[in-house]
Amino acid sequence: MDEAPGGDAPRGGARSRSQHQRRRRIVQAAAALASRGGVEAMQMRTVAERAGVALGTLYRYFPSKMDLVVAVVSEELDLLEGSIERRPPRTDAAHRRAVDVLMRATRGLMREPELAEALIRSLLLSDVKTDFGDRMAGLLLRASVGRDVAVPPGDRRYVLAKALASVWTMEMIEMLRGHATADEAQARLEVAAARLLHDF
Repeated sequence: MDEAPGGDAPRGGARSRSQHQRRRRIVQAAAALASRGGVEAMQMRTVAERAGVALGTLYRYFPSKMDLVVAVVSEELDLLEGSIERRPPRTDAAHRRAVDVLMRATRGLMREPELAEALIRSLLLSDVKTDFGDRMAGLLLRASVGRDVAVPPGDRRYVLAKALASVWTMEMIEMLRGHATADEAQARLEVAAARLLHDF
């Protein structure tokens, strides 16, 4: 586990596991609150109470609310990656495999629209650096070109995959605003993916 903020470094395996479990409880509590009331419901004191930790402990792990939101985003990506690892896309064309990944992400997020809105808002408004775009690009590349093909960040394919992830983010915003259905978003993503990934 990473060193906890505030110098709370793990000492030995048992303590490291304990800290990992505590951090996980905090993130899960925050996600549960966000799924019911969005970012506004993720009050730090409420998260601490729900997770069963002291408020000071919460701030050692997450110095700000946006640090916590970013951790929830990362947790959701972990779940998506696990799902794709277990059931990789099976379609023949690279762009269709990429769209399959994006629509699975869409369906997963839209099951909890309040949480989805909180996550998307965090990406747009947070000053906290996230690796969301890079992780989504990595997911799309693994689906498109295969797990065994290394694609460095400067590679044209990486840039195109990241561009497709950005298109998906905008489609999510349109859906959350009620301006698009999942079918409409998928149709546009298929067009964008076919153009961006046509030579993969």
